[in-house]
Amino acid sequence: MPDEAKWYVVHTYSGYENKVASNIMTTVENRGLEDLIKEVKVPTEIVTEITDNKAKEVERKIYPGYVFVKMVCTDETWYVVRSIRGCTGFVGPSSKPVPLTDEEVIRMGVEVRSVEVSYNVGDTVRIVDGPLEDFVGIVEELNVDKNYVRVTVSMFGRETPVELELYQAELVEE
Repeated sequence: MPDEAKWYVVHTYSGYENKVASNIMTTVENRGLEDLIKEVKVPTEIVTEITDNKAKEVERKIYPGYVFVKMVCTDETWYVVRSIRGCTGFVGPSSKPVPLTDEEVIRMGVEVRSVEVSYNVGDTVRIVDGPLEDFVGIVEELNVDKNYVRVTVSMFGRETPVELELYQAELVEE
C-alpha cells in the first residue's frame, strides 16, 4: 500500500464543486479516513469586476468543474470519492486516478509553498543551481508570488538578464 498522499483531480458537475468537496470531507470524518484522505480543495482567486462603474471583488473558481483531493489512492478511498453525489469520476484514462506531478501542483496553484528570500532588488546574489551556477549578478526584479527572480549577470562582457526560480539564487555576504 503506498503511504504517501498525492494530489488527484476529480471531475464534478459544474457548480457542485464546493458541495462535492464538503461531502468528501464529511464522509472522511464519518468513516475515519483522515489518514488516507488528507485534503480537499477547490482553488479560487479574487477577481475585481467592474459593473455599472462600481468595482466589486468576487471570488471565482480557477478550475470550474474540478475538485483537487490529496489522498493515498486505495480501493476504499477511490470508492469513497467516486460515490459522492455530483462527482463524475477521476481525471485520467478510463476513470483511473492519475496523480499530479509536483510541478503541476505548484504551477496550478493547488498547493502554495511560501519561500522566504534573504535578498531584495539591487542586492548581489550568487546563482546556486542550473546552467549558470556560480555566476554572480544583481537582482533586477523579484516576484515572490510567481516564484521567480530576474538577475543581471555579466556574461562574455555583456550584461544579460536571467530569470530564475527563487531557490536558485542566494545573497552574497559582503
